[in-house]
Amino acid sequence: MLRLGPLAAAGRLLPAGPRLGLPCPSGGWVSLSRSRPPGPVGDRGLLARQVRAAAGSAGGGRSPALKTPKGTRDHPPAHVALRDRLLAAVVTCFKRHGAAAIDTPVLELRETLTGKYGEDTKLIYELQDQGGELLALRYDLTVPFARYLAMNKITNMKRYHVAKVYRRDNPATTRGRYREFYQCDFDIAGQFDPMIPDAECLKIVHEILSDLQLGDFIIKVNDRRILNGVFAVCGIPESKFITTCSTVDKLDKMPWEEVRSEMVGEKGLSPEAADHIGEYVQLHGGLDLIEQLLQDPKLSQNKLAKEGLGDMKLLFEYLTLFGITGKISFDLSLARGLDYYTGVIFEAVLLQPENDHVEEPVSVGSVAGGGRYDGLVGMFDPKGRKVPCVGVSIGIERIFSILEQRLKASGEKVRTTETQVLVTTPQKHLLAARLKLISELWDAGIKAEMLYKKDPKLLKQLQYCEDTGIPLAAIIGEQELTDGVVKLRDVATREEVDIPREKLVDEIRRRLEP
Repeated sequence: MLRLGPLAAAGRLLPAGPRLGLPCPSGGWVSLSRSRPPGPVGDRGLLARQVRAAAGSAGGGRSPALKTPKGTRDHPPAHVALRDRLLAAVVTCFKRHGAAAIDTPVLELRETLTGKYGEDTKLIYELQDQGGELLALRYDLTVPFARYLAMNKITNMKRYHVAKVYRRDNPATTRGRYREFYQCDFDIAGQFDPMIPDAECLKIVHEILSDLQLGDFIIKVNDRRILNGVFAVCGIPESKFITTCSTVDKLDKMPWEEVRSEMVGEKGLSPEAADHIGEYVQLHGGLDLIEQLLQDPKLSQNKLAKEGLGDMKLLFEYLTLFGITGKISFDLSLARGLDYYTGVIFEAVLLQPENDHVEEPVSVGSVAGGGRYDGLVGMFDPKGRKVPCVGVSIGIERIFSILEQRLKASGEKVRTTETQVLVTTPQKHLLAARLKLISELWDAGIKAEMLYKKDPKLLKQLQYCEDTGIPLAAIIGEQELTDGVVKLRDVATREEVDIPREKLVDEIRRRLEP
C-alpha cells in the first residue's frame, strides 16, 4: 500500500482551506495562522522544534536519496521526443477510425477498482484515507472508462485515451515493464451487430504494428465463452472458472507442465480435469480449428462454447474482408486474466527480433491486448443497465523499449527540438540586430533560437546547429545590415545565399516544406 507520510510532498505543507500549518509527527497540525497575536518567544521556539522534528521524521536527518522509485524512471529529451513520435502514430490511427479523446482522474475511489482485475487486484496502489474517501491510483484505463459511461449515462461512444497508469508489480525494465507507464486505449461502447466493432479493434492493432515496422507479429484471439465452455466440459465447477482462467493465462510464460502443476497443486483441480483442459488449450489455428471445435461432441453441446465459436467464425469472416487473417491465430491458450472480459479477447505478440543489429532478441512480451467486456458498465450503473463494450490497449512502453534498443544499436540521433533556424552574427556588438531579427521570425511563426551570449563566435554558433540538427542559420552581420539582406545558410550543405530581409520568412518556409 502506498502511504503518504506527514511530509510526503511539499504541496501538503500548506493544505487547501482555512487551516494553515505544518503536520506534526505525533498527529494534528502546527498552526501558522496570522490572525492570532504572536505568542511568547518560548512558543516560537516550540514551533521551531516541532518543525525540525517533523522534517527529521520525514528524512531521518539524512540527505534524500537521488533516485527514482523502483519501477519508474526519468525520461531525458531524446526519450520524450521518441515517445511523442510513437504516441502520435498511435493517436493518428485512433483518429482515422473516428475516436474522440477523453481524460479521467489518475485517482479513483478504491471501490471503483477493486474486484475488477482477478488475481491482479493485489497490484492496485491503494492510498491512505484522504479526508474520508478511500482512494487508489488507476490500474488501467478501461475501468475508469466504464465508470465514466455509467456516471454520465452514455450508451454509445467511440473513444481513445492516452494516460499513465500504476501497478504495484515486480518491474522488469529491460522488457518495458514498469510500475508507472502509459496506456493507449481505443474502445467502442454501444449495442451493435455482433463482431463488427470487434473486427475493427483487431484491424487497428494490425495497422499500428504494421506502421511501426517492429518486425513480424501475430495477433492471438480467443473467446471467454469458449474457455468457460472448455472448463465446463472438463468438469471444472463454475466457482473455479476465473482462477483456472488466470492459470491458463500463464501459458505464454510457462510450459504446460508447470501450468498443470499449478492447476492441481494450488487451484485444487483433479489431475484428470487438468489433463482434459490441456487437450484443448494447446490448440491453435484458424477457421479450420473453429470448424473442428464446432463438431466436437462435447463442446458443441455447451451453449456458451457454441455461441463463442459461432461469433469467432463470424469474426474471421470479417477479418478476411479486412485482409488481415494472415496475422491472426485462434489460440485456445489465450485467457487474459482480467475478470471483466465476457467475449472475444485478443493479444498481439512479436515473433522475431526487431532488428538485425541486436545480438540477442529483446524479450518484451505482448505489445497489445484487449477484448469485449459487456458487463463492466452495468457494475457501476445503479439500475444495472449494461452497455456492451469492446476495446484494445496498445503496450506503448514495451514498444518504446524496442525502438529504444533499435536507436541505440543504430547510433542514430533523435532531434529533441523542432528549431528551424538559428539566428547568428559573425561580428561583435550585434546583439540588438539578432534580437530584432529573431523577434520578427517568432512573430511570423518560425521556430527560431539564438545563443544567450552577447558576442558568440560564429564557429560556435554553427557548431550548435550541427549538434542539435537545426537545418538553417540566419547570419546577420554589418554588411548584411547595410545591404538590407540576411545570409541564409544550409547547415547540411554549407551553401549560403543572401536573401532580402522582407523575403526571408517566405524563403525559410519554402525550404522547410516537406
